[in-house]
Amino acid sequence: MRLLLDTNIFLEILLGQERAEEAKALLSRTGQHEFFVTDYAVHSVGVLLFRQGLVETFRQFVSDLIRAGVTMLSLRVEELEALAEIAQQFRLDFDDAYQYMAAKNDVLEIVSFDADFDRTDRGRKTPSQILSFPTP
Repeated sequence: MRLLLDTNIFLEILLGQERAEEAKALLSRTGQHEFFVTDYAVHSVGVLLFRQGLVETFRQFVSDLIRAGVTMLSLRVEELEALAEIAQQFRLDFDDAYQYMAAKNDVLEIVSFDADFDRTDRGRKTPSQILSFPTP
């Protein structure tokens, strides 16, 4: 399965939050899924970790992404204008509209703990939902 991992999937793990084990279990399935992340998500994680003085944690995060073969996606400048329309259509914040458009462009399933994606035509899946699918 081709999966776009939302920012909150990584933050659960990095910040030791309630659903960290669920997120870790999904990320351990690198042989079963193709993982994608947006540049926006990586930058958002970086901003948060740097603010908390966790620069080395960010370095390790990026190293882990590379080692796991996660593909980073970016929107082209020409696509950014459409974010306003997407945000209004589905009542999304900028970050969710960015994730939505990246997933739509590359035909990816959105994996997130954020229920805001449920208002979109793409929806979202949680890590536990992905983990419950039969493995090929």
